[in-house]
Amino acid sequence: QVQLVESGGGLVQPGGSLRLSCAASGSISDIFTMHWFRQAPGKQRELAATITYDGRTNYADSVKGRFTISRDNAKNTVYLQMNSLKPEDTAVYYCNADIWGRNQRLVNYWGQGTQVTVSS
Repeated sequence: QVQLVESGGGLVQPGGSLRLSCAASGSISDIFTMHWFRQAPGKQRELAATITYDGRTNYADSVKGRFTISRDNAKNTVYLQMNSLKPEDTAVYYCNADIWGRNQRLVNYWGQGTQVTVSS
């Protein structure tokens, strides 16, 4: 059994910053690509940022230059540093990862989501 648990969401004023964390736990051998998705009210879930096992990153145009994805492989944790936040960044943020389990199976997992609200 593998779990992804996000933390760090909350209410922040426009222009402010938040740091999200997502920790993976359970029967894990390796974690490959990790992603942060987000879903705003009434909209489809969208990919915000991606990081590979060796640290290569990719960002949606809407967050490029403001968000930074990083990971600590020793802690099985991925982070999303969000700066210069805008009201349009308001969404539930989800962690997603491709995990090779000790049962020798590759499975894609989702976290439960954490709410980020940007408002004055």
